[in-house]
Amino acid sequence: MQTAAGSLGLVGTPAAHDSAVAANLRAAGAVILGKTTLSEWANFRSFFSTSGWSGRGGQCNNPYALDRNACGSSSGSGAAASANFTAVSIGSETDGSIVCPASMNGVVGIKPTVGLTSRGGVVPISHTQDTVGPHCRTVADAAAVLSAIAQRTPDSRDPATSANRDKIPADYTTFLNPHGLNGARIGVARDFEGFSPHADAVFEDSLTAMSNAGATLVDVFFPHISDINSGIAEFTVLLFDFKGDLQKYFATRTGVPLAGGTLQTAIDFDNANAAKEMPFFAQEIFDLAETFDITSTSVVQPLGMSYDQAIAFDKLIGATEGIDKLLTDNNLDAIVAPTDSPAFPTDLINADHFIFGSSSPAAIVGYPIINVPMGMTFGVPVGISFMGTAFSEPKLITLASGFEAVTHARRQPTFLATLPFNTKGEPTRVKQRRVMPGRVAPSHI
Repeated sequence: MQTAAGSLGLVGTPAAHDSAVAANLRAAGAVILGKTTLSEWANFRSFFSTSGWSGRGGQCNNPYALDRNACGSSSGSGAAASANFTAVSIGSETDGSIVCPASMNGVVGIKPTVGLTSRGGVVPISHTQDTVGPHCRTVADAAAVLSAIAQRTPDSRDPATSANRDKIPADYTTFLNPHGLNGARIGVARDFEGFSPHADAVFEDSLTAMSNAGATLVDVFFPHISDINSGIAEFTVLLFDFKGDLQKYFATRTGVPLAGGTLQTAIDFDNANAAKEMPFFAQEIFDLAETFDITSTSVVQPLGMSYDQAIAFDKLIGATEGIDKLLTDNNLDAIVAPTDSPAFPTDLINADHFIFGSSSPAAIVGYPIINVPMGMTFGVPVGISFMGTAFSEPKLITLASGFEAVTHARRQPTFLATLPFNTKGEPTRVKQRRVMPGRVAPSHI
């Protein structure tokens, strides 16, 4: 199978070896059907890109309404599981690329702690933030897949897997619990409300369901949310990592136009094949990354700080005075937030219409998030994110499965050509359910 990141520049001779995740799936007995489509170069090529589009694959659509966007970069992964094309899809996330497609396509998405799964064989953006995780229709399915793809022994292709193997349990499904919310203390990240009244309405219903299921909810606010949302430190890290990590990846490939090349090789390829690669948007991010000096981590980069400064600042605002502080100060099991706004119409002329996203605090420090469908509005799904500290997947799975059990909020897609807008637009209210002991929602096959 081709591993191309959506680019024609990597089409040709397949990669010499399976990725570590693919190998783990095969070892667990999975039948790999194919590759899903994605936003080209994981949405890290242009400031004006349309999620789900690539030169190789064209446009990925949302199965709830085909003129709506599937989000990205792991667009096809979220859409394929949602559409029942497959029971399991695998996506990668640097910041939002698992949880946003999960939210907009109405599936469960687990973005694991960086290093829990191996990036060996994965086309990179950043060794600091990249991670690989599943899209599935239920928390139980996602937990089973995470058990299969977790890297329990070090992978020589990914240094992040060299430590913390003792923090990976043998089976994540043992943490599934339909009563997982009972007795939990959960922080409610109010920083991510006020951007979409439709998402807010469903989120408030979800909070009520959680409280009724026995959870104690505590309002929390990220003290450095403006710095997190500005993304200057994060973008510095990603641009620096991307230029070096991509060159290392190209060195592993043969028989494709970009084999053994550099970022400049990719820029030149896109310019030479602009009609196919850049009919709608260009490569401003590539061009900016090429200006970075990756010979020293202490050199001040074009965005105004050095790599070392950016790494330290992200840790401060995301972990030390961010997620970890909020968890500790409030004695919390996790933090929840609405994941993203409802799916926007795909627009190849004016690019994406993102309103907000809550993935960045965890993304910049490599912490885990689980998205679970929380309801519908105007016929499209919206999701809720459970986030925690490093390697807190067991606790997050317990909470996410408990939420799923009392809400059963997911609705199957119907592949509408467009949304009819023939209702008043009230959100589909969460119907709280009585859960029998030991029961966990099965796959919808």
